[in-house]
Amino acid sequence: MIRTVNETPVRDWRVLDEGMSAWFEAPSMAAGAALVRRIAELTEATGLPDVDLRPGGVRVRIGPAGDLSRNDVEVARSISAAAQELGLAADPAVLQTVRLVIDTADRPSLMSFWQTVLAYEPVGADGLRDPSRRDPVLSFHQSQPRPLRNRIHIDVVRAPEAVEAVRSAVGQEPFGAYGVALADADGNEVDLVPGGQLSKGPETADWQVLFAAMAYYPVDSPLLACALVSAVAGLADDAGLPLLVDLRPDGVTIDGGKDQWDDGEGSATSQFEDLAGRIQTAARDLGLSADLTRPRFVQLGIDAVDVPAVRAFWVSVLGYERDPRTFVTDIYDPRRLNPVLFFQQMDASDPERRRQRNRIHFDLFVPHDHAQARIDAALASGGRIVADITPNRRTLVDPEGNEVDIITVRQT
Repeated sequence: MIRTVNETPVRDWRVLDEGMSAWFEAPSMAAGAALVRRIAELTEATGLPDVDLRPGGVRVRIGPAGDLSRNDVEVARSISAAAQELGLAADPAVLQTVRLVIDTADRPSLMSFWQTVLAYEPVGADGLRDPSRRDPVLSFHQSQPRPLRNRIHIDVVRAPEAVEAVRSAVGQEPFGAYGVALADADGNEVDLVPGGQLSKGPETADWQVLFAAMAYYPVDSPLLACALVSAVAGLADDAGLPLLVDLRPDGVTIDGGKDQWDDGEGSATSQFEDLAGRIQTAARDLGLSADLTRPRFVQLGIDAVDVPAVRAFWVSVLGYERDPRTFVTDIYDPRRLNPVLFFQQMDASDPERRRQRNRIHFDLFVPHDHAQARIDAALASGGRIVADITPNRRTLVDPEGNEVDIITVRQT
C-alpha cells in the first residue's frame, strides 16, 4: 500500500522518495503540454503538483509520500485517465530520483554552508531541498571525520551577484584550477561558477547562461502558467529544439539543457537565440516578468583513476547516456530529469585518497519492480554489492569504491 492509503495505486504510478510519480510518453512538446493543461484543470481545487515537460513526455509528482491521502490517489487516477484519453502511455521504468548524502561530524556547520551555496531550504532535521524541486536533495548523516580530499564534488552555477554574495557570506576566497572552488568545514568542495547573459540584446534579457540557458517566470495562476507552457512547447516544436519546462505552483522554469543551446564555443546559436527571444515575447505578452535570482544549475563530479570503467558503472546504474563529444566525460539522463555527472582524471599515485571512504554518496530511488534490473546492470558493469541494509536498500560500489544506495518503497 502507499503508506497511509489502504488501496492499490493506479498502475502508472510508483512511490519513490517523495510521493507518487508517473512518466507519460509524448510524441512532441505540444502533445505533452496538452496533458499539462489537463493536469492543471484537474488539480485547480487541490493544488498543482510538480510537472516536468520534456520533448519525450511528462513527469508528474504528487506527494509527499508520508502524507498521501485518498484524494492524492484519486488525482493520480484522474491524471492517468486524461493521459489515456490523449493517447499518452505511462512508462514506470524510467522513474528515479537521485539524492546526495554527506557524512559529517559537524552537521550544523555543513548544512549552513550548503544552504548558502545552493540557496536551498531546510527539509526535516537533516536535509536541504531545492525550492523548485529540480536539483538533488542533500541529506547530512552523522559520522566520524575523514580527513583526505573527497572524490565526489559538486558544481553549482548561479547569477554573478549571487556568487559574490555567497563568497562574502562564507568568508572564503575561491581557489582551485579555475579560481571558483569553495570548501565546507570538512573539506568537501564545490565549484561555484558565476553565470552570464545569453546575449547582449534586450530581446533575451530574461535569459541567463548557467551552463544551461535558463529563464524563470513567477506565476501564481496554474492556467496562466499553462498558457506559457503551451506557448513554449509550440515554439520549441516549431524550432526543432529540445527544452526542459518545469511547472511549479509558484512559477515556470524554461531550461535549454546543458550545452544544448550553444555553438560549441560558449555562444548561443542563432537558432536558440531566436527561440529564446520568441519565448520572452510570449511570456511578456502574458504579463509575466522574469526572476533572474531563482535559476541555478547543479552537476556532480567524480574523480577516478580509470575514468572509462567508473563511467560505465554509473551509466548502467543510472540508466544514463554518454555525451558523444570526445572532449567531455559527461553522462546524462536521456530525459534530462536528473543531474548530469562528469568524471575527472585522478592521480593514480594517491592510494590513501582512493582507499578512504567518501564523505559523499548517492541515494538512488527507483520503482520496486525495476530495482533488480538496475542492480544487475550495475554488477555487469563492474559494480559490487557491499551491503544489504534492508530488503529495500542495497549499497553498491563502482570499481573504485564510490557508493550508491539503491532504495525502493514497496507497493502492494
